[in-house]
Amino acid sequence: MLNAERLEAIRAWQAQDPDQATVTALDHLVERAEAGESDAVAELVDAFAGRLEFGTAGLRAALGPGPNRMNRVVVAQAAAGLARWLVEHGHPGARVLVGYDARYNSDVFARDTAEILAGHGLRAMLTETHVPTPVVAFGIGHFDCVAGVVVTASHNPPQDNGYKVYVGKSQIIPPTDGEIAAHIDAVADGSLADIPRSDAFETIGEPLLEAYVGRAASLVADNAPRDLRWVYTPMHGVGAEVVARVLDRTGFPAPALVDAQALPDPAFPTVAFPNPEEKGAMDLALALAVETDADVAIANDPDADRCALAAPFDGTWRMLTGDELGWLLADDALRRGTPGTYACSVVSSTLLGRMATAAGQPFEMTLTGFKWIGRVPNLAFGYEEAIGYCTDAEAVADKDGISTLTRLLALVAALKAEGSTVAQRLDDIARTHGVHLTSQLSFRVQDLSIIADAMARIRAELPEQLAGVPVTASDLGAGWNGLPPTDGVLFEGEGVRAVARPSGTEPKLKVYLQVSLPPERSADLAAARAEGSATMEQLKADMAAALGL
Repeated sequence: MLNAERLEAIRAWQAQDPDQATVTALDHLVERAEAGESDAVAELVDAFAGRLEFGTAGLRAALGPGPNRMNRVVVAQAAAGLARWLVEHGHPGARVLVGYDARYNSDVFARDTAEILAGHGLRAMLTETHVPTPVVAFGIGHFDCVAGVVVTASHNPPQDNGYKVYVGKSQIIPPTDGEIAAHIDAVADGSLADIPRSDAFETIGEPLLEAYVGRAASLVADNAPRDLRWVYTPMHGVGAEVVARVLDRTGFPAPALVDAQALPDPAFPTVAFPNPEEKGAMDLALALAVETDADVAIANDPDADRCALAAPFDGTWRMLTGDELGWLLADDALRRGTPGTYACSVVSSTLLGRMATAAGQPFEMTLTGFKWIGRVPNLAFGYEEAIGYCTDAEAVADKDGISTLTRLLALVAALKAEGSTVAQRLDDIARTHGVHLTSQLSFRVQDLSIIADAMARIRAELPEQLAGVPVTASDLGAGWNGLPPTDGVLFEGEGVRAVARPSGTEPKLKVYLQVSLPPERSADLAAARAEGSATMEQLKADMAAALGL
């Protein structure tokens, strides 16, 4: 049953909700809760336990009624808070680009945002239809916008949506996120009816897409090889149309398309989680790759800011890890003589630093997320192991699954013309720089206290050895190697490395693992990889035990 105070809060929130769907859903929840249904009570308690926190990832949560869910009330308050911050910081009348993916309510949330930005005197530009996130990230700079918003939950489950904010060409970082959050709190203390709106916003379509496609196509040299067979899946997302336009412009052959995943579908019916990294998500693409005797299979996630690659290794198809693809792309950039800083996140492999240094290029390690990687001065190439890659930093200072796909097509075609393969190129990298193996432990939870308890446990009893190797521990929460504090613990020893940290976007505790052997041990790659794999299994077991999970 609901007490009178909670019921009053629920009805007060409902009274300002402009969305009949969430108004009705709330009525049903209240009715069920009043009838004593415990799951309805629990849902209402959680939905009204507090306000959805606005942070460096913006907003991301399940759709539904209440201040702790994604809905039109919460989005309107966020848009008004952002608008107030922009005006306060000297940007009245400035351009702000708003785009959205094909998830449930993304178009509604985006239009609300454009109306509210316009109502505050800003020059809002709303995309005519759903677009990939990197198209918006590109458009912010192309149209000289001071900020941008993308309504997307990226690769989250279908019941989620989100709200990603850029100020300048990069995602927000502290203290900007906290300042915007304070404005959102102030808006939320008032009435939704008091938020000014206007339909005097622009819509932007073909000029944005044409500019982005032209830039992506420019990454391929006129005389580059183009002969390859490949499979593509946009994972029920919004990438396919833009990819097709890039192919038309560059002259690469059309892919064998995974038809069941080709069109935008917010239900993501063929996958448990619409993330190419998740087990089973690439099964249809891999089956089609075998059927068509493809050279590679490529996937974007639903908002097309991530990119995944699968290829045959000794006759067996498998996904490259996020680090392996990062090494491949970095090696390609270095071979092309691309100058500048090469950067990756602290949870990614250390091999990128070795590669950059060997080529005489600077290297920088950042906190997790492209809000940090994209801000590295003079960035030439950046990546994080969660299949996010920045391969054209001048145009998109963020991860971009479509420009990455374009780079990969050029690379695979060039390798094929040389009589080589993705697997062989990775072998070359290992012989030159040493065998590096990376893996993960990932613990998805319903109760976030499990993550907090595990992190407290490992900090209280820091392991002195992992996989039989003495290690030193660094608490990233206290800052490390010049990086700002973040919740995580790093362990390093000779040839072993592990980072434990809570995910910033999902209810997961993740452990990022690396085992490495020096180049002199890599003459026999099979033996070195077998040794490394055995060490990795022990490293996994030791870290799981240390976390108590």
